[in-house]
Amino acid sequence: MSLRHLLTVTALAALTLATASVQAQTTAQTTPQNGGRLRALIAQKQAAATEAALPTGVQRIADVPYGTDPAQRMDVYVPTSSTGAGAGTGTNSLVASAVRAPVIFMVHGGGWRHGDKAMGRVVQEKVNRWVPKGFILISINYRMLPDAPVAVQERDVQAALMAAQQRAGTWGGDPNRFILMGHSAGAHLVSLLNARAPQALREGAWPWLGTVSLDSAVMNVPAYMRAPHMPLYDDAFGSEPAYWVALSPFHQWTAGAPPMQMVCSTERADQPCTQADAMARHVRNQGGRAEVLPQDLTHGEINAQLGLESDYTQAVEVFMGSLDAEVARRLRCGAAICY
Repeated sequence: MSLRHLLTVTALAALTLATASVQAQTTAQTTPQNGGRLRALIAQKQAAATEAALPTGVQRIADVPYGTDPAQRMDVYVPTSSTGAGAGTGTNSLVASAVRAPVIFMVHGGGWRHGDKAMGRVVQEKVNRWVPKGFILISINYRMLPDAPVAVQERDVQAALMAAQQRAGTWGGDPNRFILMGHSAGAHLVSLLNARAPQALREGAWPWLGTVSLDSAVMNVPAYMRAPHMPLYDDAFGSEPAYWVALSPFHQWTAGAPPMQMVCSTERADQPCTQADAMARHVRNQGGRAEVLPQDLTHGEINAQLGLESDYTQAVEVFMGSLDAEVARRLRCGAAICY
């Protein structure tokens, strides 16, 4: 195994925290005691993580509630001085725009146990790139382990989506132009919600355009859990096969689900691209649309570097633009009028 692959294995144990101290702990994660130390280290690193710095012309509306629990909050990033009505006024110009803004709905990772909506690697480059182009970006928190099992976390994500769609017009957004996005554990949650989209629509959600899943290794939860895996997945999915199936995007995929793009790291020893490829074949065989975007990036880099000028960001934008003409126009022109 190469040094880079070894570093990837250790980074995966913390999922989004690729620091040297966490990596050192993950190599010895073989007992509950070690697992407890790992979780404590993750919590310390999460607490020390810096929030995103906002670019000029972007406003953050912080901690909008979608439920009664303190964890059920979302941050909304909107343009304040884009081209068009309201430019230079310091107010949200999209509210006055004739064409409502597409919305990127972001769900952070952290092993279903840690993480925060405001962390820089979750939103920094995504806000920098897309909000000035006339998009709204919404980043959510949700209840997590050990207080909320993964099934409850998915319900939180759906509740946040429905609340965001209901309020989108007040921020200048279009409730019919949402793109779901998530990283790591968040990628699993949005993939599961996307797979069950017809059920969500019956429960009151608006249709969304599609989903971008950033490096989830658990598209097929039963297959993953039957293979050697790290203890954090036992915390998330337990030992009951029926529960694995209920939380498996592969098994829950339903005809009519929106298109999805699965970004996967080729650097991870557990080979998330294998699961992504199998999921894509499964969806296509049932008449759906799914594509895989392998990247020679680490698990954390896939999250932190999306939005930087790169072939990777452009490939994600090609998928996003294929979902809707207005999305494609804004990716090409920003909020300005162009043809």
